Amino acid sequence: MSDPAFAHRYGPWALIAGASEGIGEHFARQLAARGLHLVLVARRAEVLATLAEELASTHGVEVRTLALDLAFPDATNQIRVATADLEVGMLVYNAAVSLIGPFLDHTIEEYRAEQEVNCRRPLELAHHFAAAMGARGRGAILLMSSLAGSQGSPFISHYGATKAWSLVFAEGLWGEFAERGIDVLTCRAGATRTPKYLRDTGEQKRSAFVPEMEPPAVVEEALAALGKGPSMVPGRANRLAAGLLQRLLPRRTAVTVMGRASRSAGVGPG
Repeated sequence: MSDPAFAHRYGPWALIAGASEGIGEHFARQLAARGLHLVLVARRAEVLATLAEELASTHGVEVRTLALDLAFPDATNQIRVATADLEVGMLVYNAAVSLIGPFLDHTIEEYRAEQEVNCRRPLELAHHFAAAMGARGRGAILLMSSLAGSQGSPFISHYGATKAWSLVFAEGLWGEFAERGIDVLTCRAGATRTPKYLRDTGEQKRSAFVPEMEPPAVVEEALAALGKGPSMVPGRANRLAAGLLQRLLPRRTAVTVMGRASRSAGVGPG
């Protein structure tokens, strides 16, 4: 499924933060299939190495890996050094810390780490890579957000707030960078059956009340939306839910609905 036009517009290299499993892994798979070389960033070196070997063998692309905890204050500098000799035409920021449960169940240090990974790191990486993209007149920045960032979301309150930041940040960059040839997009995903989601929620807790998607479908829709607008919601059921929450319901009702959805998904107390 090599796509020379896509690779020229957004390549030759793509950096994917949070690439070891789930949505990030499938960004790696689909971008490699389109002919982009990859830099895969995540914490687990062995998992990254296995994925890199498979993608290089299957698609004939170069793949570099960087085992790194994005909560470390020096993480951005390590990425700068690791990519100094590369022309990175696409930044996909999929990494996230998602603390779930009652707000007071977590320490302030944990929330600071969540903010570091979910907000500070994409801020720094976008600032770094956009300069070269703008000079070339082409490139893309794709930030993963969440429907939880559309309104207050009980039991994932701070996580939802960081995802609201991602949405507003990406929309602003979209309006600013269009004239520089950089496509910016935030993907506001709903519940997605990633390994982490399944671990956090548990098969026995989840309810049909919460629509779920598979990671490859989320990635496919997100890549198809590049260059078409500042944000998108993958999945018809998610788009319907987003429209209901944002346009039809009073905000206090939307927050209540999200709290019930959290409980139904096994995120909040039963």
